[in-house]
Amino acid sequence: MKKTFIALTAACLFSGGPLLAAEHEVGQKNKAFSHQTLTVAVGDSVNFTNQDPFYHNIYSLSDTQTFDLGSYPKGQYGTVVFEREGKVEIECAIHPQMHMTIHVHTNESGEAHEKNPKSQD
Repeated sequence: MKKTFIALTAACLFSGGPLLAAEHEVGQKNKAFSHQTLTVAVGDSVNFTNQDPFYHNIYSLSDTQTFDLGSYPKGQYGTVVFEREGKVEIECAIHPQMHMTIHVHTNESGEAHEKNPKSQD
């Protein structure tokens, strides 16, 4: 059984197929993002977690990807999957001083990440 698992793992690693997407975390605390900039691969997701005692509303109007997570309170988060390569400017609709940039790229092999099937539940 152990040899079969190792053989299957090696086959997946060296097959050249799509990689599984990564999950990133960006906090919102003291009316600021925990990152000024972040670099992710196409297919990766970012969780925007509110750590402040008041609401945040994270959005982007960037050509690369537009989204609006709506307002959510402390302890909750919104998730965005980045689908296209490019630069995404992100802001908070409630706190206009909050800005960050996410740079989305393809991985080293030029392929996008495949979504992790377990995370689609």
